Amino acid sequence: MPPQHGAWAMLTVPYLAGLLVAGWSWVAAPLGLAWLAGYLLSYYVFKAIKTGRPGRWQAQLVVYSVVTVPLVGVVVWARPAVLWYAPAFAALWAVNAWFAWRRQERALLNDLASVLQSCLMVFVVATVVGAPLGDSVGAFAVCLAYFAGTTLYVKTMIRERGNVAYQWWSVGYHTLALAVVGTTALALLGWLGLVWAAVFGWFLLRAQLLPGRRLAPKHVGLIEIGNCVLLLAAIWLSWG
Repeated sequence: MPPQHGAWAMLTVPYLAGLLVAGWSWVAAPLGLAWLAGYLLSYYVFKAIKTGRPGRWQAQLVVYSVVTVPLVGVVVWARPAVLWYAPAFAALWAVNAWFAWRRQERALLNDLASVLQSCLMVFVVATVVGAPLGDSVGAFAVCLAYFAGTTLYVKTMIRERGNVAYQWWSVGYHTLALAVVGTTALALLGWLGLVWAAVFGWFLLRAQLLPGRRLAPKHVGLIEIGNCVLLLAAIWLSWG
């Protein structure tokens, strides 16, 4: 299994957010399994690209292909409209592949491409469920705002610890996200906008106060698990 623990949050939160907003359909089950299996497959595809030794990962490539392809086939058969998303996912996947080939998987642009891929799942869920895409715009926007900011914040806690420039970028982004999300939510949701102001206010606060505290990666991850739960609860309260 891939040791990228943060990826599991990016996989599960947008998918669950989509379900909270759009509801449930039986097609959502194979979609969720295909989404997880596809991530596992892509992880080892990128490993093969990075190392130039696909034979080293043959077992994983075969197993996850055998699992992923039939599940994708079921989803496409049941909801052919999901193919409209294929160009966007292909383009973003190509960005990931290029960075893997360059051995720069930790590049910020690569991380943001992965964030956008993950958050598009909110719309994919709406499509397979048969719900209007317009109802999912808010959930997509807040997921994207959260995970983009978390990409910057986590770097200040681990790989870019002590990098003042990254800390300024992180705090600046979270300040902008609070302003945009808070004011937009207040305008569109009324008093529920205060919930989003509080949620993104906390995201800004942790981006300001926690870098430099020398928290272990485990503790950083546990805090973000709590933040994911907080995000999903606010989505359910606003649009569920």
